[in-house]
Amino acid sequence: QVQLVESGGGLVQPGGSLRLSCAASGSIFSINAMGWYRQAPGKQRELVAGITSGGRPNYADSVKGRFTISRDNAKNTVYLQMNSLKPEDTAVYYCHPVAVRAGWGQGTQVTVSS
Repeated sequence: QVQLVESGGGLVQPGGSLRLSCAASGSIFSINAMGWYRQAPGKQRELVAGITSGGRPNYADSVKGRFTISRDNAKNTVYLQMNSLKPEDTAVYYCHPVAVRAGWGQGTQVTVSS
């Protein structure tokens, strides 16, 4: 089973940027599509970006044009570059395979506020 550790969150001003990282362990990492999810207070967890094993990305409409997902299979790491951040991006961000079950990590808190 893949183990996941998210990092890189923090407090930023509107319009700012953050780069999240997800370090994964497990032999199946490189063959699985990975996603970044977020959960804001009072809302359900949602998939905001996904990336196939070959590196093809997809994005939710709410983040398209602002976020970029990437992966480095040699490092077993998935990244989320977040630009032009808005207060509504405030949430706990998690990475997790899109199509298989794995243990959820602790997530990393992103807070966008002036």
